[in-house]
Amino acid sequence: MKSKRILVTGATGYVGSRLVARLLDEGHEVVAATRNPEKLGRFGWCDQVTAVVFDADDPTSVEAALAVSGHVDVIYYLVHAIGQPGFRERDNAAAANVGKAAAAAGVGRIVYLGGFVPDDDTLSEHLAGRAEVAAALDIEGGAELVWLGAAVIIGAGSTSFEMVRYVGDRFWVIPLPPWADHDIEPISISDVLYYLLAAADPAIVPAGSYDIVGPDVVTYGELLQTYIDAAGELRAGLPVRDIVPQAVVGRVAGAAVPVPSGLAADLIESLDHPMTASDTVLRDHVPDPPGGLTTVEDAVAAAVASPPPCPVDRLADPHHLADSDPIWAGGDALRLRRMAAAVTPGVARPALRLLDSVPGPLAGALRTGLDLLLAKVRML
Repeated sequence: MKSKRILVTGATGYVGSRLVARLLDEGHEVVAATRNPEKLGRFGWCDQVTAVVFDADDPTSVEAALAVSGHVDVIYYLVHAIGQPGFRERDNAAAANVGKAAAAAGVGRIVYLGGFVPDDDTLSEHLAGRAEVAAALDIEGGAELVWLGAAVIIGAGSTSFEMVRYVGDRFWVIPLPPWADHDIEPISISDVLYYLLAAADPAIVPAGSYDIVGPDVVTYGELLQTYIDAAGELRAGLPVRDIVPQAVVGRVAGAAVPVPSGLAADLIESLDHPMTASDTVLRDHVPDPPGGLTTVEDAVAAAVASPPPCPVDRLADPHHLADSDPIWAGGDALRLRRMAAAVTPGVARPALRLLDSVPGPLAGALRTGLDLLLAKVRML
């Protein structure tokens, strides 16, 4: 694909930060769009991009950002408000703002990364909102739209993977509701990036909606077991009856893991549906990457084996944790090491690796207690 000028919304997010690094490697000009450009200083690629202030909730901000950016060939739309009150309406309005401004600015293509939308009349707010966002972006006479749907994205720092990590680490006995037997088609972050790059090229991917998947179909329970095996843990699963409303399960589970509670709860509510691809799969249009698509086992193993976080543009593997990924990501032992390092002399810090040997449930309890203590200290 010839070099393009590409605007990435959500450039500071998990997928967006890795996508910016990949686009730069491919020789594209990148405009990094963010509400707060000062945050871009945390990213190793910050000096290689054009930064613009971009608030998708504000149509004036979107129009100004595109005016400052100059001609843009492609917009990657990677923003969402999941986990926040009223996120469905907010996401729809934001997408409409971007779709209209892109049409007025003559943008050629919008690539939207959303998710699967199961064929069901009782979808969660999260799932129902995905198709609505795509419709809002698709303005008649405006930029052509490529909507890529993904289920669980595997990689250290991904919200979906981090939730699997914390459940696998924190519970000796793991409750398995009936939805743990639902089929899903996860995809590794490396394959997500591969398909996102392909979707920017009209010669490869015609406008339309496509699902992107890895090579494996597993159940939620099998994905969790794959993580447990990769982490070298011993855990037991306990099948439980589906007698508690999914919304309640989501709120309880959201409170049990350090992922932001609203985000965790909204995602867990969506687990009540199988997450398998539609008949329109991008793999039918785009050749597999060199070496083939990444298996679930290989992706999980790479995420678990992540070395200490480093700048996102210097990651040896996109499955590894970047130093710009959320502070709650990476597991309880990493969080404990970071806390201890703040009060430990440099000469003694190598010994903090011993925290990795603390059993997962104990590490989770210690981390939770310290987080609560720090929160109270800040309030004083």
